[in-house]
Amino acid sequence: MRILIKNARIVNENQILESDLLIEDDLILSIDKNIPTENIDTILDAAGKYLLPGVIDDQVHFREPGLTHKGDIESESRAAVAGGVTSFIEQPNTVPNAVTQDLLEDKYQIAAQKSFANYSFMMGGTNDNLDEVLKTNPRNVAGIKLFLGSSTGNMLVDNPETLENIFSKTKMLIAVHCEDEATIRANTEMYREQYGDDIPMEYHHLIRSEAACFISSSKAVELAEKTGARLHVFHVSTAKETSLFRNDIPLSEKKITAEVCVHHLTFTNRDYESKGTLIKWNPAVKTKADRQGLWDALLDDRIDVIATDHAPHTMEEKQNVYTNAPSGGPLVQHSLPVMLENFRSGKISIEKIVEKMCHNPAIIFQIEKRGFIREGYKADLVLVDDNSEWTVSKDNILYKCGWSPLEGMTLHSKVTHTFINGKLAYENGKVNEEKFGERLLFNR
Repeated sequence: MRILIKNARIVNENQILESDLLIEDDLILSIDKNIPTENIDTILDAAGKYLLPGVIDDQVHFREPGLTHKGDIESESRAAVAGGVTSFIEQPNTVPNAVTQDLLEDKYQIAAQKSFANYSFMMGGTNDNLDEVLKTNPRNVAGIKLFLGSSTGNMLVDNPETLENIFSKTKMLIAVHCEDEATIRANTEMYREQYGDDIPMEYHHLIRSEAACFISSSKAVELAEKTGARLHVFHVSTAKETSLFRNDIPLSEKKITAEVCVHHLTFTNRDYESKGTLIKWNPAVKTKADRQGLWDALLDDRIDVIATDHAPHTMEEKQNVYTNAPSGGPLVQHSLPVMLENFRSGKISIEKIVEKMCHNPAIIFQIEKRGFIREGYKADLVLVDDNSEWTVSKDNILYKCGWSPLEGMTLHSKVTHTFINGKLAYENGKVNEEKFGERLLFNR
């Protein structure tokens, strides 16, 4: 099968090149101007559109197994493909938690049948499963995930000896959720004494505070420096934390890297008044100064990756009082269009968006033959019309939960086509119901 994309504005490796691109089967065969049209099965004229590498979202929660009333691998990967996300790395706090090799493999078997996008799953660490963690295959598993703040089930890792053992003994990338549990508990009790369970949402960022984040992330960085571990800090949410990360060496030489999420670049604590628990995340959305600090660190390369922490809950669950309303929200369908709004406003270049959402996740996780538009690489590609106005509404939301914190937001860039392994998986509002996702492999 040969597909020719003509006249595209290819965004890749800090350049924009007007060119044709030829796909043969699952690979990019040729990138050149005026590729001949003979012996081509499908020709797609991309004049005026940007052609990007498929987005790699390194942190999602697709809720399967065990929490599938919120979302599942099929529903959320369908939404991902519609948003230009061609590969995802899913987290282990499903039910049961993916903390043994057998439970981890169960998730891969589900995805092999159900995923529209390419997939990998993190192995979860606990206080007592080091032997299982050390069995993890670096060739076909993205990494090890540690929750240093509370999570579903038995996944809080708070034993210092266990942490040092994991950091010292595993050679795989360790991704961490950093919030200090003791600080959060103390803050919660202080506000609970005043308000009971119905704590106003405006205090969420003071409960899951700057101090809670910095105490935890600074300890993780210190431990990584001590042990030589390969550390990736998920969803940095404060300006203060950005001081922990370097921008004076190339990404390929960094042993400690960082990620920021779309919601922390978009919202501030002032939005709690209108959005309420719909923007209740852990770590919390914080102040305008924190948001600016995150943007500064993203643009000067202290922060390496943009992701979503996509974590759907039902609207009924979200409408509970503060202490009972779960944290997290759905974003994977809208992350690229939202970031392209920031390109439109001049806050970030489209080349930098591609670097942070496509290239860098591939580099950090050492993903094989993805994340770039290169001959011989997998044809995971996204066509974007950057002059197509639309509004996020329940009519066009594909998440199983049926809502988005972005509802009512008008966007000006639209994903028109998504290719997964050379196959047209999404075209002009319609997902191809045939599933083309593959298990990600890693050059380790």
